[in-house]
Amino acid sequence: MLRRLLSLVLVPLGLLLAGVPAGAGQAVVVPPPALDGAAAQAGASETIVLAGGCFWGVQAVFQHVKGVSRAVSGYAGGTKESATYPLVSAGRTSHAEVVEVTFDPSVVTYGTILQIYFSVVHDPTELDRQGPDVGPQYRSAIFVAGPEQRRVAEAYIAQLDKAGVFRKRIATRVDDLAAFYPAEAYHQDYATLHPNQPYIYIHDRPKVENLKRLFAAQSRTTPVLVNASGAK
Repeated sequence: MLRRLLSLVLVPLGLLLAGVPAGAGQAVVVPPPALDGAAAQAGASETIVLAGGCFWGVQAVFQHVKGVSRAVSGYAGGTKESATYPLVSAGRTSHAEVVEVTFDPSVVTYGTILQIYFSVVHDPTELDRQGPDVGPQYRSAIFVAGPEQRRVAEAYIAQLDKAGVFRKRIATRVDDLAAFYPAEAYHQDYATLHPNQPYIYIHDRPKVENLKRLFAAQSRTTPVLVNASGAK
């Protein structure tokens, strides 16, 4: 948290005065995956756990995606006992900050979820960091629920690398999900509840705006929130 706040000192004041988020325009629309998940019946549910830096922004993006019924910030890759924000954010565990995304694959496919993840959520070529946040807890990783999710994710990474979509090779790891641990309540819906907090304004609001701009057909105006039942 302290590192996130200190990083704001380096942001030119003119950007804030002009109302221009510093992260705007950094999105890269990647092609859809050649291999996607299996077709599903309406009402079906699938879950994927994604790490892409600070979980505030990752959660905010997927809360604005049609077909997503729930997006919960949390931790994965370490033990239950050490899955607390003070320990994880200090880099003292093997966790990553993650978001558990539950979605209806008849509305938004697993492949589209990954396309959004690689396009607007984060820079998948960064190793153990995203923007001002540095450390393995901010790594890029896909925690898969089974062999089908792994097959699609690995094929997509290979596809994007072969096409040279990014200037550097993708650093995203594909790991089996052992367990997901929800983050503390004050982290849930953080970007929605604190839209003008400097870190959110500079680093996370642009991600949601890029989603709306580049994935208009998949975006929703009202986010589906963890702490609001029945949100559409």
